[in-house]
Amino acid sequence: MEKPAEGLPPEIWMHVLRHLSPTDRFSFRASCKYFKHLVDQGCLWRDWSVVLDFQRGAYNSRFWATLRRRRVTGVVMRGTKAKDWKQLALSLPSLTTVVMDQSSHASLDCIKDFTNLKRLAIRSSSTNILLDASTVHRPQQLTELSMCDVKFPPAGLGGFISALSHFTNLTSLVCHQIGIFEETISVIQSILNCLPELKHLSLSIVQRLFAFSNISGPKPGLRGGADTPVLSSLELIHFIDHSLPEDVMRLMPGLQTLAVFYTCSNRQTTQGSPSPDPHPMNTWLSNLPQLSTLVISKGPPLKKYVTSIPATVTDLTLCAAELSLEDMAAVAVQVPNLLHLHIDPWPLHRGAHTAQIPHLFPKLQSLKLRHEHVPEKDFLRLHRLQDLGYLEILDNGPQLSKLAGKLHALAENRLHVTTSPRRRDAFSCYCAGEVH
Repeated sequence: MEKPAEGLPPEIWMHVLRHLSPTDRFSFRASCKYFKHLVDQGCLWRDWSVVLDFQRGAYNSRFWATLRRRRVTGVVMRGTKAKDWKQLALSLPSLTTVVMDQSSHASLDCIKDFTNLKRLAIRSSSTNILLDASTVHRPQQLTELSMCDVKFPPAGLGGFISALSHFTNLTSLVCHQIGIFEETISVIQSILNCLPELKHLSLSIVQRLFAFSNISGPKPGLRGGADTPVLSSLELIHFIDHSLPEDVMRLMPGLQTLAVFYTCSNRQTTQGSPSPDPHPMNTWLSNLPQLSTLVISKGPPLKKYVTSIPATVTDLTLCAAELSLEDMAAVAVQVPNLLHLHIDPWPLHRGAHTAQIPHLFPKLQSLKLRHEHVPEKDFLRLHRLQDLGYLEILDNGPQLSKLAGKLHALAENRLHVTTSPRRRDAFSCYCAGEVH
């Protein structure tokens, strides 16, 4: 069969294929040469990465030719043998993103063979990693670096910062479980000082308590003058209270995104006890006038900091303990222009007063929540959100597809309802998802 469905131009088939999962695309591809040609078009695989493990030996030339036709620019490599890395560099010379799912000295030595590399992730190192200017072909070309569960030689923070300083054009840096046991504030200050182009920083917090005073002296963060870009996104995982000074946000006055993933919930269980001192989160949020995205997972009760959430926030994620209707109403007062809401009342999942969401947040364009323990009539009220275009249901159930169909019909087919999360970037670290 050379050309199926005579009369349908390839543009129509490409439109259909864009809406299919990879599994369905591969089924189309196997049906005939015509679909094989269409499915291998690069426009269908833009921003996709391929996972390679070499467990069955080397891949053949037809395999590499297919990847080149699809213009694959990202790879997740699950092998550590130097010969496999050499073959990868020779077969896909245009790669810009490389994820080392298992790293070793031999595999790290091969990274310099990828001459177009812009994004590098190093994970799960069993030995000390030697990172310097010779690691990559062009250090100044690297814009994103992610390191998770890797070990560095015992040179302390100074050696780590010295290694980072070679990559002066980094815009994104992820450092999770890298064995640096200095206080977190020193790590943040040192990173900001040596990476002037950094926009996104993600750190895991070492579970050690340090005695520190508030930040003093000239306000840091405005590196190189008022027009110099400053950090706009900060993510902290495995966080515990008092890991950072109360005025730490003075380092990052231009933050637009803040995500804090606590190790546990700090619910106050004592009834009638005196009101505690203001939570440090109040000061943090009060010092972020440009904040537009806020993510809080677990941590203190919402009532301890809700009045400090800036009105500029349009994207909010709350994985908080026992969210009450009063909590939700307080959030609505603080963020009247909220467009995107992800709510998950950890750990009880009581439905987060779903019926009230259209009244409290009438401008929502996307929503993520659970449907468990929510009466059907309450859940169906979500169709009243006139601007809602995307609804992600975070749990499953036997009647979920029927419920989604009813909601879709009530919304007059303008609402996309899904139980599957959006495709995740293979470059992203799993740490934040594990603690969420």
